Amino acid sequence: MLFIKRYLLPRIIQFLVVVFVGITIVFFVPRLTPVDPVQQVISQITSQGAFMDPASVDALRKSLTEMYGLEGGMFQQYFAFWGRLLRGDFGPSLFQFPVPVIDLIMNSLPWTVGLLITTTVIAWIIGNILGALAGYFKNKVWAKTLDNIAMVVRPMPYYIFALLLLILFAYLIPIFPSAGGYSVGRQIGFNWPFISDLIIHSFLPAMSLVILGIAANFMTMKLIVSNIVAEDYVMYAKAGGLKESKIAFKYVFRNGLLPQITGLALSLGQIFGGALITEIVFSYPGIGTLLYGAINSGDYNLIMGIVSLSVIGIAGATLIIDLIYPLFDPRIRYR
Repeated sequence: MLFIKRYLLPRIIQFLVVVFVGITIVFFVPRLTPVDPVQQVISQITSQGAFMDPASVDALRKSLTEMYGLEGGMFQQYFAFWGRLLRGDFGPSLFQFPVPVIDLIMNSLPWTVGLLITTTVIAWIIGNILGALAGYFKNKVWAKTLDNIAMVVRPMPYYIFALLLLILFAYLIPIFPSAGGYSVGRQIGFNWPFISDLIIHSFLPAMSLVILGIAANFMTMKLIVSNIVAEDYVMYAKAGGLKESKIAFKYVFRNGLLPQITGLALSLGQIFGGALITEIVFSYPGIGTLLYGAINSGDYNLIMGIVSLSVIGIAGATLIIDLIYPLFDPRIRYR
């Protein structure tokens, strides 16, 4: 009961507040832009040579306004939006009509989730292991070399590093495809030809995220371990004659991982944003490419659907990491 009152309940409330504020911002920001999606649809229809008299245009405008939840005042639209959101109904896509927004998102979501989870886990594990070793043996030549490499790689934006990999391994040394999730004409199925083709197409997007993620985790973990090594209890352990391996793994590395778990939760938004940008660079068929197309076409419904689910997903993942954190650090279990 104490755990629920002092730890679980405040974090659930925080999750709900973050989701509420995030989705509220998602609703209002597109409406502050000068783009009128209904007028864009009408202009697109008329530009294709379709003749419509004024009465037909007004009728179409009215039906589109109602269909896309743009009728009434701003606050009326806001409450109607929340009602549709709670039902999981974002309406149809404006520029892929009449396909529902939720169907488009569900088709692209597995690509992004698969890329994001795989790269995040790999980068977190490798980066922390290398960072811990480099921090503990900081005077070694290899540790200094890794540190210098990480210092060069870490400040690079995701899109710059993705472009470098694209130019190098898709054009100068064309060993990987430059775009797409799988080859054109490839039959989708759970078989080795399709899986191998999938891996080849996802290699460059994954590597751009993994390498930058390794560099970020490496630098943070190295700094943490370097500070832990200078702590008194580590000095006492060495003076007491404990084995070097026991001191390193049981006391130093284990304590160094605790803030990294918290750091993973805090960096989920940045990692997700990097994944979206990387997908755009490689034309990877995930949420990032879908969102890019929605922004270019002024598709309100699709933009709000993608960003709303992204807010819920990132906040939910952060909540889960926060809730399981006491399993790793019992000191904060009832705080």
